[in-house]
Amino acid sequence: MSARLDSDGGVPTPPAETRSTVRDRYQWVALANTTAAVFMSALDSSIVLIALPAIFQGIHLSPLTAGSIGYLLWMIMGYRLVQSVFVLTLGRLGDMFGRVRIYNAGFAVFTLASILLSFDPFTGGHGALWLIGWRLVQALGGSMLSANSTAILTDAFPADRRGFALGINQVAAMAGSFVGLAAGGLLVLWDWRAVFWVNVPVGIFGTWWAYRRLRDTGERHPGRIDWWGNLTFALGLSAVLLAITSGIQPYGGHTMGWTSPTVLTELIGGLVLLVIFVFIERRAADPMFQLHLFHNRVFTAGNAAGFLTRLAQGGLQFMLIIWLQGIWLPLHGYDYADTPLWAGIFLLPMTIGFLISGPVSGWLSDRLGARAFATGGMALFAASFVGLMLLPVDFPYWLFALLIAANGIGVGMFSSPNSSSVMSSVPARARGVASGMRSTFQNSGTAVSISVYFSLMVVGLASALPHTLTAGLRQQGVPIATAEQIGALPPVSTLFAAILGLNPIQYLLAPSGVLSTLPAASRQTLTGHTFFPDLITKPFHQGLIVVFATSTALAVLAAIASFHSGARDAVQDNQSRSTTWH
Repeated sequence: MSARLDSDGGVPTPPAETRSTVRDRYQWVALANTTAAVFMSALDSSIVLIALPAIFQGIHLSPLTAGSIGYLLWMIMGYRLVQSVFVLTLGRLGDMFGRVRIYNAGFAVFTLASILLSFDPFTGGHGALWLIGWRLVQALGGSMLSANSTAILTDAFPADRRGFALGINQVAAMAGSFVGLAAGGLLVLWDWRAVFWVNVPVGIFGTWWAYRRLRDTGERHPGRIDWWGNLTFALGLSAVLLAITSGIQPYGGHTMGWTSPTVLTELIGGLVLLVIFVFIERRAADPMFQLHLFHNRVFTAGNAAGFLTRLAQGGLQFMLIIWLQGIWLPLHGYDYADTPLWAGIFLLPMTIGFLISGPVSGWLSDRLGARAFATGGMALFAASFVGLMLLPVDFPYWLFALLIAANGIGVGMFSSPNSSSVMSSVPARARGVASGMRSTFQNSGTAVSISVYFSLMVVGLASALPHTLTAGLRQQGVPIATAEQIGALPPVSTLFAAILGLNPIQYLLAPSGVLSTLPAASRQTLTGHTFFPDLITKPFHQGLIVVFATSTALAVLAAIASFHSGARDAVQDNQSRSTTWH
């Protein structure tokens, strides 16, 4: 490489870096930083699930009392609710004021909330409210990251390398969700606060790195904030998701709260507000939700497929955890207290399948096209649900591992090609709002999926579990009044007991003091590894069949949507390539 003299004709200086070299270097900086951010955000969405028993013990709150069910649900669902509501607005703000600016602020907010979560000064219900409140703030920071990370990558990478970059990013998001299960089980062995500490060093470094190295390379289009659109959308979607969250909880003498006037008011009112939102957006001069993007077949079909996929997959994690922790692991000799950690470990084949297929399918889709991979991934995804539906409850693990690995491979094959095709189908100026719209569909799909899965499972359990549980307790000498009282408890309590790694029968009988009055053989049977799994197996399996059949149908619809997405629109693809570098 030749050198040139400086302006004084003195010491030779190397030639300036080429524009291409600078751009290539920045691509990898953007990919590494956004990948760390989405991994951290996704990790935190699931790490708390496994850590809940230790968290509730740490703040001295009984997890299965009537009032605690609400705290449990908000610890699980609140994060998703905030992401669903705010990610679209934050994507639009990124288009207006700079995607990197909003993204960088999100890193700082997320890190601050993680620090405050680990210093909960309260106990009992107040301690739970502190954690829920800062989890919502943390979710807001995560929304700022996720709403703009995809757009930042789309700006940074050319179309022929975009699938690979987005594939890595999608893999990080999904991997964080599953790694959180195992990490949560390990960290709580040290201290329950460690599930929040783990984000702090990554967050501090990531915030500093993002402020120093990331820059806005896409188009910025300042405009007016659509206040009425933002308000009706936030209130409408919040009301719907609040209704869904409350609907899972018992109400009066009912196993769930879907007949509650509050739930019905929230649900109907939220839907009305969302309809009003659509009318506002059709007439707004500068709308937050750009409805004209749905004229693009690729954008519409890709988002429909993504929403359907999240509907099919969002609650799967919970069902598999309940299956493992409530039935399979105890039947195979694992203590209930150890089941959260081992459930995370036994679900690793799903994570590994996704980690392998995600980047590979993204790289190949850049060369061979996205439709075949997205459609094929959904076909494999559907087939895995059929296999899980046919699997016996006490399954051979190798077959279970094979099926969940296929499930992960299918999602990996779909995710990055779908993301790449959706983001490449829109003009560069609309990438922030397009990323926000895409994330809104996916986060809403996940939140709805969790509620639907729980509702279907509770309905299945409610028809058989009370009689089965009462009869089983009576056979072991439990007084009829106590047995009927326990049998009449809401099935959702039983499900949460399984998630929290508690021995349900021991926990439910402890307040009455009945255990100490029973013969030793009956006590050993009731609190052993097989009594509860044997009781719950038949009704739980009936619920699983309904859940997996529903997921199969949704996966098939997602495959059809992916197949009909068609080729990219050439004009819009050319527009998306025209990135301005600063």
